[in-house]
Amino acid sequence: MDLIVCVKQVPGTTNVEVDPVTGVLKRDGVAGKLNPYDLFALEAAFRIREKTGGTVRTLSMGPNQAVQSLRETLAMGADSAVLLSDRKFAGADVQATSYAIQSGIRAMGGFDLILCGKQTTDGDTAQVGAEVAEMLGIEHATNVSEISEITKDSITVTFSLDDVLQMQKMSLPCLITLEKDAFTPRLPSFRRMKAIKEEQITVLTAADLPGLEEKRCGLKGSPTQVEKIFPPEKNSDKETFRGTSDELSETLYGLLKAKKFI
Repeated sequence: MDLIVCVKQVPGTTNVEVDPVTGVLKRDGVAGKLNPYDLFALEAAFRIREKTGGTVRTLSMGPNQAVQSLRETLAMGADSAVLLSDRKFAGADVQATSYAIQSGIRAMGGFDLILCGKQTTDGDTAQVGAEVAEMLGIEHATNVSEISEITKDSITVTFSLDDVLQMQKMSLPCLITLEKDAFTPRLPSFRRMKAIKEEQITVLTAADLPGLEEKRCGLKGSPTQVEKIFPPEKNSDKETFRGTSDELSETLYGLLKAKKFI
């Protein structure tokens, strides 16, 4: 079975800068890590491969430093990896990101199942997986918490609809996004990390993707724009009040009222 896992490198720190012109995060040079939700998708793919055989390929979009996260997926057990890296992809919103990723998947050739993390910690939209499936014209299920059965033709999963759980059987090829804690992710292997070969990671630019419409990529291909984004201000000021419970209650009420919270 040919499995593709979409992963993303996210900032490994909350201390990031924002481009004042475009309103997007400055990712170049920022320490990154593999998106935590993607670890559950990777583990699901490895377990499926153990049952059915086949290959696990990982795909990411980002600057060249995202190769580090792809190397981690190889150390965990992926067979090969592809990085979509081009300045033309920079500043993409959900739609432009989904378009570039589905173009990369098409360039990778056939597949049976695509797995994604439920969402990313730097965006939290939880929309890319579903949009990629729609653009590829395949069935999909999101918030998957359990994979009940998988055959060469279909997969049966359980997913959350807020207050209920639903079981669904889908024909392959299809796409699923994994909920956190669906599986316990395995750790990268130092032995596999040392054995990684350069040819296991392929870097593709916009020019390498057949049929790609550049006007649908990056900032210019994004119908939604971030008006303003900024890190929260840090304030260490504090004031201590002492007194009886009644006195402290009155003081707290006065402060809340003065700040117009009540």
